[in-house]
Amino acid sequence: MSNFQSLTPSDLEFFRQLMPGRVFAGEEISTDYDHDEMTEYGHAMPEAVLQALTAEEVSQVLAYCNSEHIPVTPRGAGTGLCGGCVPIHGGIVLSTEKMKRVLEVDTRNMTATLEPGVLLMEFPAALEGTGLFYPPDPGEKTATMGGNVMTNAGGMRAVRYGVTRDYVLGMQVVLADGSILELGGKNVKTSSGYSLLDLMIGSEGTLGFLTRLTVRLVPEPHMNLSLLMPFDDLDACIRAVPEILGCGCDPTAVEFMEREVITCAEEYLGKQFPDTSADAYLLVRLDGNDTDALRPAMDTLTTLALSLGARDVLLADTDERKESIWNARGAFLEAIKGSTSTMDECDVVVPRDAIPQFVRRSREISRETGVRICSFGHAGDGNLHIYACRDDLDEQTWARAVRDVMDRLYAAARALNGAVSGEHGIGHAKRSFLLESLGERQLQLMRGIKAVFDPNGILNPGKVI
Repeated sequence: MSNFQSLTPSDLEFFRQLMPGRVFAGEEISTDYDHDEMTEYGHAMPEAVLQALTAEEVSQVLAYCNSEHIPVTPRGAGTGLCGGCVPIHGGIVLSTEKMKRVLEVDTRNMTATLEPGVLLMEFPAALEGTGLFYPPDPGEKTATMGGNVMTNAGGMRAVRYGVTRDYVLGMQVVLADGSILELGGKNVKTSSGYSLLDLMIGSEGTLGFLTRLTVRLVPEPHMNLSLLMPFDDLDACIRAVPEILGCGCDPTAVEFMEREVITCAEEYLGKQFPDTSADAYLLVRLDGNDTDALRPAMDTLTTLALSLGARDVLLADTDERKESIWNARGAFLEAIKGSTSTMDECDVVVPRDAIPQFVRRSREISRETGVRICSFGHAGDGNLHIYACRDDLDEQTWARAVRDVMDRLYAAARALNGAVSGEHGIGHAKRSFLLESLGERQLQLMRGIKAVFDPNGILNPGKVI
């Protein structure tokens, strides 16, 4: 929108009276607030940063900004990868970083209620001793739970357990006009009108501001082990995925990784990976009550993988062995970033049987464009993370090349009936690709929904649609 208003001294005074000590303007603002994790998508400083503590504060801030036409960019930990929390229209950044309480763990209903600023890595501590756990497992553990909900984050355990959306039972959300809504609750199902709760999940803060959420918990498995399967041939590695998923072993995770990414992780962590001799790897995790219960699945997967071309199957059944593998997997993004001057990311999702075609096409695109491409991802649900690395390309060459790479990657995904994003969202960086993927009619419907929730367009403007 073009009618947004800049902040005035009286605006700042209102905010400071409402939130004493938690309003920052001008040179008080840390440069951390002008970007997210993917700095390739630009920098934009807000005019003010407000750190909220309560839904009532958020309500008053949004009501004021709505009346004054001041844009509001919601922000959690800033770990997004598509510019979703970059304040491209200025205005204020409204942060949840101080909303960090776990309000309740209800073991009878197997739910937890918490504020959106709780970090994903902090949440398990609140569940210790309950016998329950929260299954969604995105790779970025320093992300906030609220940010995960607003992007419908997936993660490595999605093959068995599903994604964030599958665990959100309720939320408190503040609309652009300051209205506070209670959506859902502790009921495990409902058929009561349109699901406004589901509309909010994955909306990237464009429809409302999340101030509290209730999530579903499940019994914690007593035992897990991992199988690392090295393949000399990339095609054989990827072709094995549907067979592994269809063999009846119910894996928790099936991850795909290439040797180049593993080498980057070794250098980044300063620790050796169990095997770096193969071209590509599958990493399979199994959860169960004990080792004896998991042994039939382990034996079946081992025999199957070897028959499908795996060089070996390496068992990780001790904490040390599991950590050596999964810590490396968790470091892939930072490791790739550390190996190049800058990069761009494509987090497409394709049908699982189309994974081999998409990975092959990404390698072809690398050869055709001369851009180094690294890839890994959740092979079990078709969500692949493809990174184009600038390396020593000059700025103009990189700008042309990366656009060409992304155009080709997203075209390949569309041709395979895939989607633009599997779990990272759209932000402002992927909007044009969303239009190409969904078409104008679907985008019109989304804009209509946006206009109902936020008629003045103040909530995270310039994002998603």
